[in-house]
Amino acid sequence: MSYLAKQIISQLKKEIQEWEPEVKAEKFGTILEIKDGIVKIDGLVDCLVSEKLKFPGDIYGIALNLEENSVGAIVIGDYKNLQEGDIVKSTGEVVKIPVSNLLTGRVINSLGEPMDGKGGIVGELAYYPIERAAPSVLARESVNTPLHTGVKAIDSMIPIGRGQRELVIGDRQTGKTALVIDAIINQAKNKNKGGEKPVICIYVAVGQKDSKIAKLVSVLDKYDALEHTIVVNAPASSPAAMQYLAPYSGAAIGEYFMDQGLDVLIIYDDLTKHANAYREISLLLRRPAGREAYPGDIFYLHSRLLERAAKMSKEYGGGSITALPIIETQAGDISSYIPTNVISITDGQIYLDTDLFYSGVRPAVNVGLSVSRVGSAAQILAMKKVASPLRLELAQYRELASFAQFTSDLDKATIEKLEKGKRLSEILKQGQYSPVQTVLQVITIYACINGFLSDVAVDKVKNFETELHLYLESQHSDIIDMITTRAKLDPDIQDKLKVILAEFKKFTVNY
Repeated sequence: MSYLAKQIISQLKKEIQEWEPEVKAEKFGTILEIKDGIVKIDGLVDCLVSEKLKFPGDIYGIALNLEENSVGAIVIGDYKNLQEGDIVKSTGEVVKIPVSNLLTGRVINSLGEPMDGKGGIVGELAYYPIERAAPSVLARESVNTPLHTGVKAIDSMIPIGRGQRELVIGDRQTGKTALVIDAIINQAKNKNKGGEKPVICIYVAVGQKDSKIAKLVSVLDKYDALEHTIVVNAPASSPAAMQYLAPYSGAAIGEYFMDQGLDVLIIYDDLTKHANAYREISLLLRRPAGREAYPGDIFYLHSRLLERAAKMSKEYGGGSITALPIIETQAGDISSYIPTNVISITDGQIYLDTDLFYSGVRPAVNVGLSVSRVGSAAQILAMKKVASPLRLELAQYRELASFAQFTSDLDKATIEKLEKGKRLSEILKQGQYSPVQTVLQVITIYACINGFLSDVAVDKVKNFETELHLYLESQHSDIIDMITTRAKLDPDIQDKLKVILAEFKKFTVNY
């Protein structure tokens, strides 16, 4: 034997003698059965609720059911390669999603993976748990800053504040998504006009068609709103587990921006499909079914999500998350299970009426059934002043209109109220993707309330409004700046406004 061979053998003997085995404890179980993305696992006796589990092939899942002899979990991702007998490992942590400023302008799935074909998200990423306890009462402050949607009917009568949770509810095809998209576009419009800082917008699509999301992204891009928007998409073709996770992923991204002191607007479109996905998962996990086959914790499903929306006090960064959940009703029934649950969680609701929609009132906001529990606390003083009689005027008009159709013998006061109500209703109509600046809303409503439209034909009210806005922006931008700066209608501003409105009517041929 050569000298070199002896040296190698000697070295090997030394290493064998000095080797000490490493003992590494791992908690694992085995798959007992798998079906439709739901797995039943034997073992994992120390598993926690909502714990992240690792399956072969870098596939992960979430433990939902902790039973006496097994664990029920949902698989996140492609479960088709998993089979009975596969090893499942415990990770000891909850599922996290990558968060970053780099997400703005992108379309991602429930796990933060890009879906828009623009490549991966390159840069420094933080990781936030998709499930996090809602901010405590002491960390919050009252909602007192308006979030302007640019929709006249909303900003005047059902104001939304930063940190509020306002439900958008109505039957399918009544303009629910159009309403919230206008709110997103209005943030970009404010930025472009040098107004208040734009809100980071997160649109969470649950169970929607891919074609609808593609159109939505195209619209946002067209109106320069995509650059401050993140779209979290769990389409109808995705597994129920991904649809279940999407709203929580959106909330985690929102919390990342809120922790930086920024204002965030989250739209959940829609929570009806989210509840249906959770019901599917629960039934596959063999949980006891309750009303309408939903599991017993369906209320907790949405309450723990929506409670994460808050306006934080300055000691905690001063950021906010405003949530606009959407619920789809059947035949206008707002007393069914999921709608009543979410109504009881939120700070008010915007109800879109089918009859109003098809009669040409768009947005089809039913003022009688809509309410904001934050109220005028989320309005600038100028809007508060002009909008305070608006709801009453409209309610009186609609009541009188329902009786007036049965008779033609009306006194002068009733006729005046009906004519004024017609013009108020016309003023509140608005086209899609055309949010209106708050100050222009104030001036328009002021003109209508104070009788400047009384001699304008109803079919010319929209033209009057359009031309008035152009006239103000081109000839009297100083009055717009005054109202914007002071945020209220002082007597001197009102006097000047009356003169401007009188001049406009005098020098405009059509009126």
